[in-house]
Parts: sequence; C-alpha cells; structure tokens
Amino acid sequence: MSTVLIVDDSATAREMVAGLLKKIGLDVIEARDGVEAQEKLQGKLPDLVVMDIIMPRMNGYDLCRWLRRQPQGQNIPILMCSSKSEEFDRYWGMKQGADAYITKPFHPSDLVGTVKQLLNTNAG
Repeated sequence: MSTVLIVDDSATAREMVAGLLKKIGLDVIEARDGVEAQEKLQGKLPDLVVMDIIMPRMNGYDLCRWLRRQPQGQNIPILMCSSKSEEFDRYWGMKQGADAYITKPFHPSDLVGTVKQLLNTNAG
C-alpha cells in the first residue's frame, strides 16, 4: 500500500485531501508545515508528497528544493496543491522540482487522478 505525506498548514485542507486519498486505499501521514514535514521525512519515506506552497516556518518551494537535494528524496513524486493560480506560480513550482501542480479549489477527481498517475509513473 502506498503512503502519501500531506503538507498543509490548513487542518481543513489536510483533512479533505486525506479523506480523498484514504478512500482510494492510500496510507496518509500529515504535517502542518515544511519543518514538520522534514521531521516526518527522516523516518519512513512516503511514496508521494502533496504540499501547499504558502505555509509558516518553511514554504512549499523551500521544502521541495530541500527534498530534491536529499539522496532519498530525489525520486519521490511531489504534487504542489496551492491557491497560487498564476501561470508563473505553476512554472516556478515545477522549476523547484514538483512533478505536478494543482490549484485550489480543485475538483476531487483531479486530485485523485493526479495522485494515481504520479504513483503509477513512479512505480514503473
């Protein structure tokens, strides 16, 4: 069973994403910001990270760059999920190392479809 780390400072957003992912049979770990995510990533590595961009202490861009610099984090797919919806935000997120970018609010099927695609791509 695949494990997904959800990093978002909004408890509501984490709860919603976790609910969608648990419904399709995934294990979920949650972190409130990039610093807490770094701590969680020291243990068992997830198969995918879904992260917000705007968070206290460490934002999603910094977390994404940090994860890509870690030998064990280079191949973990990253899905940025943010209310930053400008084309530049998407471009910058991908430039930091994200594999996919979804803007909030999103349709649940878009999130689930992207997560499945990233997990399948990585499994191959």
